Amino acid sequence: MFNLLNNKPHVVAFAVMAFFVSACSQTDDFQSTAKKDVVTGAEMEQFESLGFDVSDIQKVPAGNPLSGVSDDYNFLLEGDITITPENFSAMLESSVAHNGVCGEQYRTNNLVSTPQTISVIGYTGNNVNGLDNTMQTALSWAVANYNALNTNLNFTLNYGTNYNAYDIVVYRVSNSGGGGQAGFPSGGRPYKWVQINSGTSSYGTNTTEHVITHEIGHCLGLRHTDYFNRSLSCGSGGNEGDGGIGANHIPGTPTGFDANSIMLSCFSAGEDGEFGYYDRVALEYLY
Repeated sequence: MFNLLNNKPHVVAFAVMAFFVSACSQTDDFQSTAKKDVVTGAEMEQFESLGFDVSDIQKVPAGNPLSGVSDDYNFLLEGDITITPENFSAMLESSVAHNGVCGEQYRTNNLVSTPQTISVIGYTGNNVNGLDNTMQTALSWAVANYNALNTNLNFTLNYGTNYNAYDIVVYRVSNSGGGGQAGFPSGGRPYKWVQINSGTSSYGTNTTEHVITHEIGHCLGLRHTDYFNRSLSCGSGGNEGDGGIGANHIPGTPTGFDANSIMLSCFSAGEDGEFGYYDRVALEYLY
């Protein structure tokens, strides 16, 4: 699945709903759970009132293949952001408003506390959810990206199946499309689950590194760089708004569109997997 922009193939893994309909179908139980819950018109109106583009909104199971199937659900927005019902309620009660449309790097209201060592595990269990060789290499490169920054965060990396004690768990789901899914921090801790679509590996190790680095960025509280106009990287889509979770401009990063950011909503098939200059500025300012 590609979005052709300027004759270049762009994998719309962070933005196109079709990628994530499949991404939530790891097992028959997971698939049936997702189909039970559809976004109601009232919920769409509420998300729109918060400033979100609801063109790709959907409900997905709150559980995952590792933590277990759940009857509860989460909202999936911006293609790869998980919003729990509790988050949604807090957004509706928030007095924070969207301010401006041209700031550069953005963060949520919640961040990871520092100093902190963040333990990451690449899941290597069954053939369905275990990371393949390309993903394992890409994950090691992604963790190296974060450890190369001048921050008060230190990342450790292991591979295996005993993931309960780890802060971030990176695993694979069966989906021919490229991309991934993650959430935002809470309580000073990073979001735990990073889902990578199995089709991502077909684009090579560097692009897979890009996807994993991007999703870990969400776990640390980074928003999409172009959240204010997703069409800049995706060719379509609108302003995701503040939504009560925060879209706070990070000092030291410029206004305008940064085509080099690893946190853009959509990515090309030929990414190098490295932070853009202002991605590094943003993370070193925050941490």
